[in-house]
Amino acid sequence: MNAKRRKEIEKCIDQLQEIWSKLQDLADEEQECYDNLPEGLQESERGEAMQDAATALEEAADELTTIGDNLSEIIA
Repeated sequence: MNAKRRKEIEKCIDQLQEIWSKLQDLADEEQECYDNLPEGLQESERGEAMQDAATALEEAADELTTIGDNLSEIIA
């Protein structure tokens, strides 16, 4: 792989890391909001949706980590 393409992949990895950080922050915020709900609301439809959203954000962040790792292997 030439240096130009390697540099472009490095930029992509940097962008993925930024997105990962944002997703992680959003997941943490959503989880904190859920945790601060009264127990009765946590068990409501809204509470379950909040918990599902936090989990989905975490999973998306995990997927980005995998993608970033794969890209890093390409340029190693």
